[in-house]
Amino acid sequence: MSTKKLTLAALFIALGIALPFVTGQIPQIGSMLLPMHIPVLLSGFVLGGPLGFLVGLITPLLRSALFTMPPMIPVALAMAPELGVYGLVSGLVYRRFPANEKGSLLRILTALIAAMIAGRVVWGLAMWLLLRSSGGVFSMQAFLAGAFVNAVPGIVVQLVLIPILVGALHRAGFIDKE
Repeated sequence: MSTKKLTLAALFIALGIALPFVTGQIPQIGSMLLPMHIPVLLSGFVLGGPLGFLVGLITPLLRSALFTMPPMIPVALAMAPELGVYGLVSGLVYRRFPANEKGSLLRILTALIAAMIAGRVVWGLAMWLLLRSSGGVFSMQAFLAGAFVNAVPGIVVQLVLIPILVGALHRAGFIDKE
């Protein structure tokens, strides 16, 4: 693992910790705009799946430990595997395409949507396990509301912003043309 990749991983973690301050530490706005998700998704595209997974796993846990937001239990503990899967899947799916097609919008959106769906499923499973273990209930209605309905603004932001950023990073040479 190169020093450049480790430095970029640290930068993505720092962005994931800092961007939620844009929402003013208001959980309702943060859960709508999903600011922590953006650097994690980008890390998968830039660094590849395995390192993207670590960025996603570390970011919500470290942010919770430093600032108590999101709350560790159950939110950060459910977000860690969700974001880990975002980084993993975005990186793995994106790298499955030939190098000359990696910067194309269709390839970026394919990897992005696959990561978003897989991450939300993992979040739902994590929430179900965490709440079940403490005697709570996590219904399908709660899953759909948390993963999709309440998150629509953040999903739209991701679908617009991530392809623009990945395309720019690809053209600038920050994404390997392997």
